[in-house]
Amino acid sequence: MAAAMGYQCVECGFAIRTLYVQYSPGNIRLMKCENCKSVADEYIECEFMIILIDLILHKPKAYRHLLFNVLNQKTENFQGLLRNAIFGFILLDGYRCMLLNWQEGERRGSSSSIISLFWRYRKVFMACLVGNSLFLCVFLLATRILLNSSLTFSRFRDLLLVILVSSYFKIFLIAMMVWEFPLSVILIIDLFVVSSNTVALKVTTGSSTARCLGVCFSAHCVKLIATHALELPQIMWKNNFSG
Repeated sequence: MAAAMGYQCVECGFAIRTLYVQYSPGNIRLMKCENCKSVADEYIECEFMIILIDLILHKPKAYRHLLFNVLNQKTENFQGLLRNAIFGFILLDGYRCMLLNWQEGERRGSSSSIISLFWRYRKVFMACLVGNSLFLCVFLLATRILLNSSLTFSRFRDLLLVILVSSYFKIFLIAMMVWEFPLSVILIIDLFVVSSNTVALKVTTGSSTARCLGVCFSAHCVKLIATHALELPQIMWKNNFSG
């Protein structure tokens, strides 16, 4: 992965200096890749929905367009973009934990008292904080071990952006605010997030699919185990406090 994640040809991943030449407003000429002789980035002239569909289909060239040619450290206001991505990621992950927690409370017949609500929201907060902290640590460690990648500050920001952006499937959780879905939908979304993270990591590092899948799968597994491990001691503490 390039240190600064500069522009790349979406077809072959070859580094290029510019994507297009603009002669006048609305009049541009797309540049061709010196390596594969194809148009370097055809998505420049595509509608957002076409790009989104190709991302959902896990097409590597769509991920190259998004991660190298649209969102990178050369992007204007990159720091603000990164902060907003982190905020959105945590917000959606917290909503996911809340959905699972409420379903668990209904299954156990938990009361809706103030104390019960306090423990529920505390559990959601702890699950987000501990789960995502461990996820990031394991992800970076596995990247260092399995992908033999150094972890400079610039590289850390690149990898963080890759994970945040490629977790866009979490946005579909918003639909559960409006329509009622079975909670198995959350599992499906989680699987799509893992696969999307894998493709994005493969595109940005050039490593094999198996190694990238190992990195993402191990990080998500540790997050899942840590989230569920928090459940037992909090239930015991709540029962003792109630008693």
